[in-house]
Amino acid sequence: MAFLEKSQDRVLTHTFPGMAHRPAFMAAIPQLMYAWEAKVIDTFKQIQTRLEATPHLLRLGRLFSETVLIEVGGDEFYLSFEKGRIVSVVEGPSRKTPWRFALRTDAEALNKFWEARPEPGFHDIFGLVKIGRGRIDGDILSLVKNLRFFKEVLTLARAKEELAA
Repeated sequence: MAFLEKSQDRVLTHTFPGMAHRPAFMAAIPQLMYAWEAKVIDTFKQIQTRLEATPHLLRLGRLFSETVLIEVGGDEFYLSFEKGRIVSVVEGPSRKTPWRFALRTDAEALNKFWEARPEPGFHDIFGLVKIGRGRIDGDILSLVKNLRFFKEVLTLARAKEELAA
């Protein structure tokens, strides 16, 4: 009790003029993160729409019914496929959502991957792994069995930009 009484009498030295304004500045950072997450989800929704309009990919993925984890800079997104169609895009993290394999990368690498003409190393998911900007975890056999389908689905975000380039 004597210690508590002494601490109430002294002046705190770690407060500075203008500190009340800092929380407002710090509150803007989560908004930027939410904007990035919304952009990624919108991109996955575009991929979902383009996949529905691409019959050869639907044929390639007709036996693929799994959930895939895409982790971008610590943010988790779960793509659920059912017979080659994306049925849901769910934002994580979730310890209860089972996934078959995961692609983990950072935001800058994913942006470069989705460019119309990506630089060498950013053109492919294994290129990201080779240059140290990506990691693949989980059931690799499931990925390899459906490799062409999965790689082409992820590159659907480039399709519109390639036509303009």
